Amino acid sequence: MLAHTQPPGWVFCESHPISMTAISDIKPKTTNSSGKSWAGWAAWLLVLVAGGLQAFSLAWPWARGHGDGWLTLTGGYGRPLWWLQILSLAVLVYALLAASTPRQAAGKAWVFGTGWLAATFWWLFISMHTYGGLAAPLAVAAVLALAAFLGSYYAIVSWCFKRLVKVPDWQLAIVFAALWTLAELARGWLWTGFPWGAGGYAHVEGPLAVLPRWIGVYGTGFVAAWLAAWLALLVRGHQTQARQNFKPVLLSVAALVLIWGGLWWSRGQSLAAETTQPGLSVEMLQGNIPQDEKFEMGSGVIVALRWYAQQLHESTAQLVVAPETAIPLLPQQLPEDYLDFVRSRFVGKDAKQAALVGIPLGNLDAGYTNTVEGWVPGQTKPYQYDKHHLVPFGEFIPPMFRWFTDLMNIPLGDFNRGALGQPSMNWAGERLSPNICYEDLFGEELAAHFGNAATAPTVLVNLSNIGWFGNSIAIDQHLNISRMRALEFERPMLRATNTGATVVIDHTGAVTQALVPFERAVLQGKVQGRDGLTPYARWVHMLGLVPLTVLCVALLALISWRSRKAHNEYR
Repeated sequence: MLAHTQPPGWVFCESHPISMTAISDIKPKTTNSSGKSWAGWAAWLLVLVAGGLQAFSLAWPWARGHGDGWLTLTGGYGRPLWWLQILSLAVLVYALLAASTPRQAAGKAWVFGTGWLAATFWWLFISMHTYGGLAAPLAVAAVLALAAFLGSYYAIVSWCFKRLVKVPDWQLAIVFAALWTLAELARGWLWTGFPWGAGGYAHVEGPLAVLPRWIGVYGTGFVAAWLAAWLALLVRGHQTQARQNFKPVLLSVAALVLIWGGLWWSRGQSLAAETTQPGLSVEMLQGNIPQDEKFEMGSGVIVALRWYAQQLHESTAQLVVAPETAIPLLPQQLPEDYLDFVRSRFVGKDAKQAALVGIPLGNLDAGYTNTVEGWVPGQTKPYQYDKHHLVPFGEFIPPMFRWFTDLMNIPLGDFNRGALGQPSMNWAGERLSPNICYEDLFGEELAAHFGNAATAPTVLVNLSNIGWFGNSIAIDQHLNISRMRALEFERPMLRATNTGATVVIDHTGAVTQALVPFERAVLQGKVQGRDGLTPYARWVHMLGLVPLTVLCVALLALISWRSRKAHNEYR
């Protein structure tokens, strides 16, 4: 029975009264232990499959190269499936409702979370085994261990959800959404954060794409979780033949339609607003240097130095962008006059082009940085952006894990961290704000650039090398992460990568131009910068993700208090 058919005092699973009438109605039943066991295993398997589908909803993995159909984006990249994200999560909520104990609910959520996250970032295996030389069993174990550890966040909140499972349905959906969002926030913050694959990324398209400008990816995930909970509650109510009071449901649907319509209209007005930015032509270089050769002096290094130097000198666009570590050596390791040669086209007083190029900087004494240099006409001193959010195990080694990195043949080390909110590069009427690799995964950190509309970036630029993960779904997933940032800030995003996805994303989050991955090519396009600040940019810049965290905690506290109060009054 659903909660609203129970007396108000039946708040917690462990404490509701049982009448003598109810006891007298209990009849002995014969059970088939083998059938019950099979059904139990099938339920756990269904949860695991649902977790895998949650991963696939972020970017459909089998669509690449199949044209520009409904499962494929421009350039042949896998499309996110918003409906699959909600449906697969609804399966988990249904399983939690059917669980007999909080412990069982936690177990099912852990299986779901582990399956979801392992299927999301399985490509870490490629970096550790294929390129790192780590034994395959150890690489598999490392991926599963990470997924299982992060999946424990969702197990904990599901245990809490089951404890509050007897509150009314409209409250229960909010409880699940708030708890699930807290788990997502914890995964994105603790231990430097690894929110890759958060459910909200499936909604860069679809009806919820209207939300990121207001509440960001985590707020969008909250709404998606709320919808998934309602779907599960409706299905379970129908199956148990519980009496439904559809009036609150209908009122909620009507209110949602009105709210959604208002938000859509507001977003449409913002996107259609005139911009004062002139726009500029761009060229983005995709070198496609094989990862196992990229840092080899006799192969990949020579190819990279020659090809990027040639393309930079032959470029004609106002802005040229070369990816992360396009120049794979420190300046002191380069051939004499190499940097002067590639810079000369851009830094002269009469030059008409600018460039953003990935290059490592530093020395043994001062330390090293993963850097983007900007070369602007008339400026002898290069613009410099140093990566702020470093990759664990790749750019810094967490305490007590040196033994693990020593098992791999990957050039790993500890880099210096750049400051948060570094200035943009001004060129041709645009304010260009670089971010490196997975820094665009952290919208709350990019928001540090958006404190003032007059100085906020007009164009975001991501420089990446995802060659570490082979020809995998990581490329497609990262593309949709960048699209989410474009939606949150209503800024175009340029992506220059070594192997893909090299694309132009406009301020609506749409991919307008793209190179096919794993081809050595140059993408020529045009980008139109945007002004103004979205509501999300304003509040996240000031307060970070604290307001969303406080809101979730406050909702849970209020519902728990109301439930306990109702229980005490009934008693």
